[in-house]
Amino acid sequence: MATEATGAASGPGMPQLDFSTFGNQIFWLLITLVVIYFILSRIALPRIGAVLAERQGTITNDIAAAENLRAKAIEAEAAYNKALADARLEANRIIAEAKADIQADLDKAIAKADAQIAAKAAEGEKAIAEIRATALENVTEVAKDTAKEIVAAMGGKADARSVTAAVNARMKG
Repeated sequence: MATEATGAASGPGMPQLDFSTFGNQIFWLLITLVVIYFILSRIALPRIGAVLAERQGTITNDIAAAENLRAKAIEAEAAYNKALADARLEANRIIAEAKADIQADLDKAIAKADAQIAAKAAEGEKAIAEIRATALENVTEVAKDTAKEIVAAMGGKADARSVTAAVNARMKG
């Protein structure tokens, strides 16, 4: 066992660092690199390129679809705004018609009320005129009676004609 331990200690060490095998190692390194290059360039990289191209196509299609949907959304918003504006105009028209109908009804009611007020006022004026006429007649009668009583209280005698003529002359001004 001792000889094996000394033989291992005196050996060349790690085979990768042995200068006598460098030519062989470099040859196999170059062969391995060429094989890896051909595998990558002929098989792996075309597949990776295809996947990247497919992803780019998908992204481009998605962007185009998004732009299309955005354009449709803008059109839908414009149609919505137009419909909203039309609805507002229609609502304003309906309100204006309702106001006009209400105003027409109000005007009719006001005209009817004015006619009733005018009729009542005419009746009132007629009643006032009758009351004035009656009051004037009553005042004339009271004045005649009072004049007769005053003349009688003073000791005179007055006939109805002279009292009536005197009261009428005084009433006229």
